[in-house]
Amino acid sequence: MPASETSITQNEGASELVAVLIAITRFSARVLTVLDGQSLPFGALSPVHRSLQSGVRQWVKTQTRQPMGYVEQLYTFVDTTRTRLSGHPVLYVSYLGLVKEIDESQLEAHASWQDWYFYFPWEDHRQGLVPWVTQTLLPQLQDWISQESDPMARINRQRRVDMCWGLNGFDWVEEHVLLRYELMYEAGLIPEAPNCRDIGLGHAEIGFPMQRDHRRVLATAMSRLRAKIKYRPVISELMPAEFTLFQLQKSIEGLAGVELHKQNFRRLMQHQDLVEETGKMTAQDRGRPARLYRFKDHVLLENILAGSKLPQIK
Repeated sequence: MPASETSITQNEGASELVAVLIAITRFSARVLTVLDGQSLPFGALSPVHRSLQSGVRQWVKTQTRQPMGYVEQLYTFVDTTRTRLSGHPVLYVSYLGLVKEIDESQLEAHASWQDWYFYFPWEDHRQGLVPWVTQTLLPQLQDWISQESDPMARINRQRRVDMCWGLNGFDWVEEHVLLRYELMYEAGLIPEAPNCRDIGLGHAEIGFPMQRDHRRVLATAMSRLRAKIKYRPVISELMPAEFTLFQLQKSIEGLAGVELHKQNFRRLMQHQDLVEETGKMTAQDRGRPARLYRFKDHVLLENILAGSKLPQIK
């Protein structure tokens, strides 16, 4: 076992640091994982810095060799499974980092990048609800609703399903990632759930499971980031210095998991005064060259998308 992997395993304790590092690569939302994709980077925060964020940056670079840019504290979790087994609370202090993905040959041997829809395939809503959700998952959730004997609790379950999945008058809300995961966990449709039941679905449908409750941590990060791109210019941390509007739109679609209306998106970018032309054009073998843009210097001080809904295609 590599020394870095050994340190990760040995650093398990009553309180741990968990890092969710997100990148956009070829319009795909990606997450940095360890231990064959089964965990997020985790372990004791050492050495201790006067600034926790500085400590997190140094810790992540030491553990994975991945440099960090933007970082913020995400949440503090209790791993209920390990707490139940050990009899002591196991706490995660989690951080969300936005980075530019480096080649895996430069990472520590135990670290690898994964598409985040590998863990949450139902969250890729760019083509609408995937067929297995309608054909298999929703009937299973209806069975879970009908198993509740209390009428009011049964109504509440139905409302949660409708709200999470955009049914019966509710819209699909892309930032409800954690709510959907928690609902499926409670219904025993997630492999990590203690009451998990086999409904004949594989990883392609129900997602790749993670150890140490880390899929819940990732769901929280996805919810945070999907909400944040609507009112803060955090997308600038994930884009190259120069880009086309097509590349910007497709990158946001990769994060949000919804398809955006091209013309409305471009008008919104112009209205919000977030980007400016560089005066350069892309070099292309085929098709018309496209204008290159960059984020304006003041963009980090402004809201992105003005807190409005993304201009989705209906």
